[in-house]
Amino acid sequence: MSDATRSKIIVIDDDPTGSQTVHSCLLLLKWDVATLKQGLLDESPIFFILANTRALTPADAERTTRDVCHNLKQALVETNTQEFLVVSRSDSTLRGHYPLETDVIAQELGPVDAHFMVPAFFEAGRITLESTHYIEADGVRTPVHQTEFAKDSVFGYSHSYLPAYVAEKTNNKIVGEQVKRFTLDILQNGTAAQLMALNNNTCVVVDAQKQHDLDRFSQELLTAADQGKKFLFRSAASLLTSLAALPPQPIASTEMARYTRNQKPGVVLVGSHVQKTTRQLEYLLQQPGVTGLEVEVSRLKENLDQASAMVAEILSQVNTIYGQAKTAVIYTSRQELTFADTTTRLAFGEAVSNLLMDIVRGLPAHIGFLISKGGITSNDTLSNGLALTSARLLGQVIPGVSVVTTGAEHPQFPNLPVVLFPGNVGGDDAVAAAYHRMVSA
Repeated sequence: MSDATRSKIIVIDDDPTGSQTVHSCLLLLKWDVATLKQGLLDESPIFFILANTRALTPADAERTTRDVCHNLKQALVETNTQEFLVVSRSDSTLRGHYPLETDVIAQELGPVDAHFMVPAFFEAGRITLESTHYIEADGVRTPVHQTEFAKDSVFGYSHSYLPAYVAEKTNNKIVGEQVKRFTLDILQNGTAAQLMALNNNTCVVVDAQKQHDLDRFSQELLTAADQGKKFLFRSAASLLTSLAALPPQPIASTEMARYTRNQKPGVVLVGSHVQKTTRQLEYLLQQPGVTGLEVEVSRLKENLDQASAMVAEILSQVNTIYGQAKTAVIYTSRQELTFADTTTRLAFGEAVSNLLMDIVRGLPAHIGFLISKGGITSNDTLSNGLALTSARLLGQVIPGVSVVTTGAEHPQFPNLPVVLFPGNVGGDDAVAAAYHRMVSA
């Protein structure tokens, strides 16, 4: 669909997993003007800026988003990019800094006629019907406010009905009655006229049950943008599939082991704490060829000075496992720790992340692949552990799970395939399935 290439799709991603439905594009881990120009000039119709703001405090998220937008404005001018769409990519379970991020983007790159909330992510069973957002698993459809995600200690919420969610998150600056609803019926009948009538940053919530629900809508969005309408998006991954309209990925998901270096064993790093991840970890540890290594983070809570000793212990064990031609599965202990306040919790999270990244930097140089489980963990792995400024997305190893590679010039891990596995994707066997695809030629 050539229409889809008319506007460059610029995705400001609040964790590194929003590219999980596309391929062959750049993921940028820096947002200086030169790096942004690289994304704008790349032949792919879409690129991602991994801002990782979901892991930040509101003040830092605002600062980062403003910084991205400021540099982006300059990069757009210097590349003479006239036609573009900005997507604030966030979580399909409604966690993240909304409306802070869309407000900042609208201030810096606007004004905009509307911002669209499209949280559907079909590969993980996240759908929106009659403006209510659901998680569908094992044939059961649950309103998202009734799930563990709504109880998130940083981004909790009380509503699955998106107009009510918007009112809640904006402290009624946008009341529910002001939110425009694009239901499936409206999408099926076409939205062209409604899109052209939008103005003054109207909030629009969009239904989606299947990919084709978003395909026609995306074409109508691009057409309206061509005609001068300025739109902003707060979406999960599935909208991006329709906006970018890419052909099938060049290397099939079943053949991703072609990228595994010298068919060597790899390393799996598990930082995510959600229940789904814990079940997936348990299943993975039952597979042949893997050995589990628990990082007891409570030791770190007791004494931050323990970090270097813990890193040395883990790396010694990893080298032993690698020498046995097995894949080490390094995972943070599963018990939920409590903290006095959000600031303390985030600071401890940073300390755990720093420890895990010290482990990544110390891994055997010849590992065949790396699987990183969890959005924040994956971002840290790419930007901090591997010190990348950009990576090329190869495609998906299983639905919703991306594979990128380091460059041939990487000083420590050249051409290393890295699997970016979101915390909330897949059935119990999903991480094991990704692992098997990386070890089976």
